[in-house]
Amino acid sequence: MAAADSPSAALRRDLCSRGIRLAGKMRADVVDLLDAYVEQQGLDASASVAAVEGVPLAAVERWDEQTGTQRLLQNLAAYRAFRALLAQMLEEQREQLGEADAGLGRALAAVLLQVSAFAYHLEELLRLESRGIPGEEEEEEDGPPPPPRLSLFEQKLRGLGVLRELAQWAVRSVRDLRQLAKPSPAAGTAESP
Repeated sequence: MAAADSPSAALRRDLCSRGIRLAGKMRADVVDLLDAYVEQQGLDASASVAAVEGVPLAAVERWDEQTGTQRLLQNLAAYRAFRALLAQMLEEQREQLGEADAGLGRALAAVLLQVSAFAYHLEELLRLESRGIPGEEEEEEDGPPPPPRLSLFEQKLRGLGVLRELAQWAVRSVRDLRQLAKPSPAAGTAESP
């Protein structure tokens, strides 16, 4: 029982709770942004978008068999990718419209900030797990390779795919953090008579 009440376990639960709130807020903002994006870009909300290169898929097989660390690492990799993709979308948005639709640009920038904050939050959880943060140095120095030049329509569809998948990742992140916040079975059995 002492392990479950340890300061690190309490900190872990607190970080997971805050992460769940962050992911929930992010999802709500992404859904609002998705609606505005579809309308502003003149897209059909039900448009089918093929898998977008560089966009991590939230769906995973055997989710229940993953360890907490695997969940955190996958989330971190996904949000790092989304950070780069959203920055690219924001730049394209500025090139396309200039200041014509500053509202959409502000909403994209706000979601980008939330994604960055969430990635940092995941890094803190990984530090608590006493795992190093993978790719910290390379990611800051190199970043992702430059994307291929797409037509305006392809950029719009890629943006739609990015926002849809980000909304799915926010849902998955909540599930992952709820799972991580649960007391580990080893902690409960260690004190059993």
